[in-house]
Amino acid sequence: MSPTIAVRGTASRDVEPELVALTISVAARGKDREGTLARLAERVAALNRLLDRYADGIDHRETSGLYVHPETRGRGERISAYSGSVTTAVTFADLAGPGEVVLALADADQTTVAGPYWSVRPDSPAHREVRLAAVRDAIARAHEYADALSAEVLGLVELSDEADRGGPGVAMYRSLPTDAVQPQLELDPQRQTVQATVAARFTISDPPL
Repeated sequence: MSPTIAVRGTASRDVEPELVALTISVAARGKDREGTLARLAERVAALNRLLDRYADGIDHRETSGLYVHPETRGRGERISAYSGSVTTAVTFADLAGPGEVVLALADADQTTVAGPYWSVRPDSPAHREVRLAAVRDAIARAHEYADALSAEVLGLVELSDEADRGGPGVAMYRSLPTDAVQPQLELDPQRQTVQATVAARFTISDPPL
């Protein structure tokens, strides 16, 4: 059997973000359950009307959290108040959208905004480009090792991405931490690091000993 060389190919690219997300929570608190729910519903409706104005720039939005619970006083079970909140996750294709929405929410009661969270689309061409670059890197490494042994690469035995082996998935992306809102509400898009890793095994000719 021909000897083999096992290598790992890696590649990464810094690309401009394609999406940016905000997490918006509205809350209400009151002495009775019905009044609390009514105020909460009004604030959710107001938020939805605001987001509808930016619908053209929104990729998708969804309710990501809901809770309503009674508050008790001391160690007893006597209810002193009710509180609740609804959280909406909004992802914008228009990268200027979050700044405008945060400005519009400046006077909204009991509203909290977290973000921005920058990302690239799962089907972005950047993922394919970095995967191909990782394969080319694996091939180049195999030839380098074969040259060091005065041998030749004969063929490919196996190619797999690191996700199959419990490692980092192909074309993962990350972003660095950032403040949710800068003083002038000018949100500077953060470049995203798109990465890919593959494992490959090649057969080589018998090296001279």
